[in-house]
Amino acid sequence: MANRRTFIKKGLLAAYSSALGMNIVFGHTMPVDYKPVLLGQKPASPPSGKHPGMVVLNDRPWNVEAQAHLLDDKITPADKMFIRNNGQVPRNMDVSSWELLVDGESVLQPKKYSLADLRSRFQPYTYQLTLECGGNGRGEFNPPAKGNQWTVGAVSCAEWTGVRLRDLLNDVGIAKDALYIGYYGKDEHLSGDKDKVVISRGVPIEKAMMPETLLAYSMNGGDIPLVHGHPLRMVAGGWPASASGKWIHRLSVRNIVHDGPKMGGDSYRVPCEPVAPGTPAKNMCIIESMPVKSLVTYPKSGAILPHGKTLGIRGHAWAGEYEVSSMHYSIDFGATWHPCHLEKPNNRLAWQHWQAQVDLPQRGYYEVWARATDSHRRQQPMVVPGWNPKGYLNNACHRIAVKSV
Repeated sequence: MANRRTFIKKGLLAAYSSALGMNIVFGHTMPVDYKPVLLGQKPASPPSGKHPGMVVLNDRPWNVEAQAHLLDDKITPADKMFIRNNGQVPRNMDVSSWELLVDGESVLQPKKYSLADLRSRFQPYTYQLTLECGGNGRGEFNPPAKGNQWTVGAVSCAEWTGVRLRDLLNDVGIAKDALYIGYYGKDEHLSGDKDKVVISRGVPIEKAMMPETLLAYSMNGGDIPLVHGHPLRMVAGGWPASASGKWIHRLSVRNIVHDGPKMGGDSYRVPCEPVAPGTPAKNMCIIESMPVKSLVTYPKSGAILPHGKTLGIRGHAWAGEYEVSSMHYSIDFGATWHPCHLEKPNNRLAWQHWQAQVDLPQRGYYEVWARATDSHRRQQPMVVPGWNPKGYLNNACHRIAVKSV
């Protein structure tokens, strides 16, 4: 591999070492145009109503992400869960009168359900489900892509309880030509126009009928927090979180690919064929299963370790509709890789936990890089993958900084 890499120049390496206050161990293997993780970190801004370490990217609408170390819990708690909203959180809701309408061209008989109906008439199911914003990692694309500049924290894996969507569809009865399920939520348009739909996306009928696709009324054993979709949220794990609509009051069974707001154009789509960075794409494909990815959640980037002490690292890995088959770490900027212990998922579409023990050979600055491989042998790239106009699907290796002193 070394003969195919362009290594960083000695002068720049010396400047980075000076800025960090110590030698960069394995600095000779660091690629050119690469900046050490610790030098690029920015302090988090404390958001309202979340853990003080969460970072606000936008407050109208709310878009808030976690820092990687805040996601160390195996099941993501509400205060550390990212927020991706397209409109304003609904106000003045009367949950006691909430109804869900199921209609559409391919419904045999439209029906309405109260929340009590959903709780009493259908068997509840509970799954840990990974939700990740399609734009997670957008901040690394160059040239920059428009939109919130997410880093790595727009991902979560909470425990969701509710009705299997397929059980509800079987109760309604759907026609043979059913192709797509579109959702409608009660989020309010930023313009204040109460009749204007903010976002209405959905999933193909095959995804809707999978056992883990839920209409959830509970998260982590309690009510879903309002900002995350109370009282009813569609949860389609493994797909971009935009498929998991909040505040659901209507589901439409379509005989076409759903055509609601943010289903067309370049919304949640990537070029069907690779394009050169900064150039438009004519043919765009809807994002479905998310790519293989992983996160280092411990230690916090910037950790300082006494020399000679073994460094314990851990995190999570996920792969959309698939399972992660192996995890590796590197401390020499990807020149060599070492295996991690990887746990099986709690259920399909849950993220998987991994850990490793790392020995740092000498004092200095290190970076720990994490790389996951899925069950189809697809592997995280070491650098940002193919550019696309909206900055979706960045699954490059996560990296943290560590100092051995």
